[in-house]
Amino acid sequence: MDNILLIFICLIMGLGMQRLKAFPKNGHLALNQFVIFVALPALALYYIPKISISTDLLYPLAVAWIGFGLSFAFFYFLGKRLGWPNRLIGCLIITAGLGNTSFLGFPIVEALYGAEGLKTAIMVDQPGTFVVMATLGLITATIFSKGDANPRQIATKILFFPPFIAFVIACIMNALKFDFNEHLQSVFLKLGGTVTPVALISVGLQLKVDKESQHWKFLRLGLLFKLMITPAIFFLVYRVVLGGKGVAVDVSILESAMAPMITGAILASNYGLKPKLSSMMVGIGIPLSFLTLTFWYYILQTF
Repeated sequence: MDNILLIFICLIMGLGMQRLKAFPKNGHLALNQFVIFVALPALALYYIPKISISTDLLYPLAVAWIGFGLSFAFFYFLGKRLGWPNRLIGCLIITAGLGNTSFLGFPIVEALYGAEGLKTAIMVDQPGTFVVMATLGLITATIFSKGDANPRQIATKILFFPPFIAFVIACIMNALKFDFNEHLQSVFLKLGGTVTPVALISVGLQLKVDKESQHWKFLRLGLLFKLMITPAIFFLVYRVVLGGKGVAVDVSILESAMAPMITGAILASNYGLKPKLSSMMVGIGIPLSFLTLTFWYYILQTF
């Protein structure tokens, strides 16, 4: 419950700070850089060395990768057919393709499915959503922000992207069964814990609800895809086609229905992919997702 409260308090704080003359107009840019250069790498270095690799990872691990692929296919082909600008297409691919599987997902899953469900949620988030954001998300942001990025530029962006560097180090540590001492782990955990409050304040600083904005029709489409279409596809594939059952399957489907990823919106904003729309996807998507998650939990319990 405290995590849910923190989400709304930080969003409201960010909105309120828009009115403070003492706070720089572009202050959100510094907050974005802190999240990308400090907080996200810390999370990778804390969690990934602790992940146990097994076949149980397949259902939850596929959620982020398939979900992003679906988002890319849907918005790329629709956007190109309707003549949307690249920055709009890139924004929707990233924000509708990455879910808030950790800060929003963890407390909700733990409340509904207990410790066993939380283990699955961590699998969805760390080797799934986090890695997709640091690789496919970064590639998408690079391509759609410039439109003509060559493979060398893309590879350079990924190799020098701080969360990706931390991910590679953490994977090597996992393979070697090595972890940092408890003092460093505590430091990384505390630094990683700043991701959500700092990112949400940044989102609040950029969030402007303009009733006349042209973003509304794209916002509705993006949230419809993220909150309803994506989990419907996973429900059909996991439950109906593959016949999967149990906590791992249910949690995987529920995690696919989470609101847009906060740091995904930060990534899109940092690359100039419609910052206002990316902020609206998070700022409006999070409260709306409580209604849609209730619906999906009911479906999972009923069928």
